[in-house]
Amino acid sequence: MALSLTRFTFAPRARTLRLRPLRRVASSSYSSSMASPSTSMVGVVQMTSTNDLHANYATCARLVKEAAAAGVKLLCFPENFSFVGAMSGESLKIAEHLDGPIMRRYCALARESNIWLSLGGFQEKGPDDSHVCNTHVLVDDSGKIRNAYRKIHLFDVDVPGNMVYKESSYTQAGDAIVAADSPVGRLGLTVCYDLRFPELYQLLRFQHQAQVLLVPSAFTTVTGEAHWEILLCARAIETQCYVVAAAQAGKHNEKRETYGDSLIIDPWGTIVARLPDRLSTGFAVADIDLSKIDAVRTRMPISMHRRFDICLKPSSG
Repeated sequence: MALSLTRFTFAPRARTLRLRPLRRVASSSYSSSMASPSTSMVGVVQMTSTNDLHANYATCARLVKEAAAAGVKLLCFPENFSFVGAMSGESLKIAEHLDGPIMRRYCALARESNIWLSLGGFQEKGPDDSHVCNTHVLVDDSGKIRNAYRKIHLFDVDVPGNMVYKESSYTQAGDAIVAADSPVGRLGLTVCYDLRFPELYQLLRFQHQAQVLLVPSAFTTVTGEAHWEILLCARAIETQCYVVAAAQAGKHNEKRETYGDSLIIDPWGTIVARLPDRLSTGFAVADIDLSKIDAVRTRMPISMHRRFDICLKPSSG
């Protein structure tokens, strides 16, 4: 049995980069060597964005440069990485098209650092002045936008003991499933509340051949404590994909607080990377091993056993 991968957490304070070995996770029967040529390093960010575009960019830029220096090929940011509004209507005011100056700045950062970026939950200008799109943007290491996914499932929820959210009041829902090839494997793009709808992830795996599922998020503290880790592990196990879940963390303003706990989970459902503090700013890394995906799928061949022809058949009753 091969040893589990060595994993590190990057949790910078001020300008100092600190590397801490994560607790080793017990190897499953499908663990493979770090030396495998089919591996690529991925980083998952945890941060506390505010309504200060420049401060948020400074945090992101610092983390990108540290990740690139560490050999990360794809760095994944959480939902609302560039902006979290403090008052109603702020997101609409700062929303831009994907060729606007905010996104161009992040594309330049990817190009200058020679790294792919998953920028999930960007406030893209919508079809009218009263709506944005919650858009997950994938940027390659040349600074080119490779693909963009617009969040399908909108968060219209009365959170117990918390507050009422009505994302549809200012957000236009997307209508397309998006997957894209990358140096770390075929990526399935989603955003936050999508996590509660397993059919989306099933389609990404079985119709779009995803190998790595990206779930940039900003879970509330109430829902995060109850469901965050469980849902992510479930999506990894049932699709036999890696799951990379970047999370907003902590108090953003007087009205908004998020759960945090950025994670990378392997296709056997094992957590292979997380920060030691679920509220700190930093990033954790793990190797995406495509041979491990193949091994899990070969030994547990659910793609051969699924019966969508029966399970998705319309009811005749």
